[in-house]
Amino acid sequence: MQAFLKGTSVQSSKLQKDKGAPGTSTEKRARPVPWVEKYRPKCVDEVAFQDEVVAVLKKSLEGADLPNLLFYGPPGTGKTSTILAASRELFGPQLYKQRVLELNASDERGIQVVRHKVKNFAQLTVAGTRTDGKRCPPFKIIILDEADSMTGPAQAALRRTMEKESRTTRFCLICNYVSRIIEPLTSRCSKFRFKPLANWIQEERLLEICSKENLKYSKEGIAALVKVSEGDLRKAITFLQSAARLVVDQEITEKTIVEIAGVVPSKMIDNLLQTCFKGTFEKVQIAIKDMVDEGYAATQILIQLHESIIEQDLNDKKKSAITEKMAVVDKCLADGADEYLQLLSLCSIIIEQSSTN
Repeated sequence: MQAFLKGTSVQSSKLQKDKGAPGTSTEKRARPVPWVEKYRPKCVDEVAFQDEVVAVLKKSLEGADLPNLLFYGPPGTGKTSTILAASRELFGPQLYKQRVLELNASDERGIQVVRHKVKNFAQLTVAGTRTDGKRCPPFKIIILDEADSMTGPAQAALRRTMEKESRTTRFCLICNYVSRIIEPLTSRCSKFRFKPLANWIQEERLLEICSKENLKYSKEGIAALVKVSEGDLRKAITFLQSAARLVVDQEITEKTIVEIAGVVPSKMIDNLLQTCFKGTFEKVQIAIKDMVDEGYAATQILIQLHESIIEQDLNDKKKSAITEKMAVVDKCLADGADEYLQLLSLCSIIIEQSSTN
């Protein structure tokens, strides 16, 4: 009986294999890749708007030499992409995995990792030629992404390794806040600040992606995308991909971007301010309750209110009083205070300042 059952199972598995064979051989499906990875710069020349860094790296690539590097600046400006592209150009696709060690904030990076993993990798010696015969630098690269989240003792342990292994290893530290890197490390590195991307650069890249992906878009939609991303190209590309999935074969409009980004519509912010300037406290209460009930984040409302207040026809003294209250409200929200009450207290100050002569 067991042999009979075994035989049928073998036959059925053979049939399944035969059925699956044509599909596997002829129809190879391309794996879907996030657009952020798909359009990541492959070489140093493709890096946008960071001219000083690109110029230095190109000179280093020509001489096949590289100093220890420290890249800092806001997120989404191309710090990680730049060093990865430079590493690929230096070592080629085959040697890349052997010569580059990348540690992110998601990896364990305490003092023990610096003492063992980083130190052991740094001590390895390497040859000066590639498999394809081209010249190759006789060193490895250790990329420490989000280095500002490393502990103080781990950073202190790193400085001796940087000095001792300078012949065989180059370090690239990447962070958002350079003030969180200890002074002995920053003095051992060439520092480069990555600027937030200019609007026209972002627009250019987004239009290029739209044409490659055959997307329909409006000028207002792209402008809204650039405004919402605030110089962060990664955020802009992610929002663009989300919008493309939301409105399949339809035009990407400003309304679509506002919905995806979780931004409060500017009309709603203007209405709230007008209610503060001309309405009563009861009307302001209702307006704030409606906004909170619709699920808009109080921090986002605060950011947009700040932008609008700066542009209003109020004198500097009144603006300073309102923005000072905004700072207090922001701190309270960070500490977990009630959103409705904090916004109400802010709007009461706006009413008070707008009504006084």
